[in-house]
Amino acid sequence: MWAGILDAGISLPEKTLRTVMVYFGVVLLLRMIGRRDLAQLNAMDLVVMLLLSNVVQNALIGPDNSVWGALYGAAVLLAVNSLTVRVARRWRSAEWLLEGPPVVLARGGSYVRSAVRRYGLRIADLDAAINAQGGDRVTDTELVTLEPRGTLLVRLQHAEETASAGDIARLDARLERIEHHLAALVARPD
Repeated sequence: MWAGILDAGISLPEKTLRTVMVYFGVVLLLRMIGRRDLAQLNAMDLVVMLLLSNVVQNALIGPDNSVWGALYGAAVLLAVNSLTVRVARRWRSAEWLLEGPPVVLARGGSYVRSAVRRYGLRIADLDAAINAQGGDRVTDTELVTLEPRGTLLVRLQHAEETASAGDIARLDARLERIEHHLAALVARPD
């Protein structure tokens, strides 16, 4: 019984090489299809990601069904991912290579339709993101970008920006000063 649980079936260097190769292969494939699938998983995208993990499983572990082999493969996968994230964080060129630059989806109040189509986004989803970030429609925006990590960043036109708590506090203080001056004018005898 224990022999099947503990016997890896392939060498640890082979398992390491398999894991590293599959990791970078999947990163490359995900980079090629774009960010939408990472940023906004719908039911179909989730099914694809689950099936993708099953498809690459045998390439990672080979003929190994042991517990130790699985734990070793998982440890190598986590270590490679951690190292890759650190390298990308430290060197901009590595980050650009792994994640790519931001993509402009709307500029000057109108959509860049070719970019929206290329990343498989729906206008309704972009409109919802604009709405969630304080705008009513794309015409309220100065710039909408799909960031490298899959986040939609909406920069509203200055006139459409919502007031912050600081803006309201400054207006409140200004109104109090005006009220104080008016009260002084009314109280002053002529």
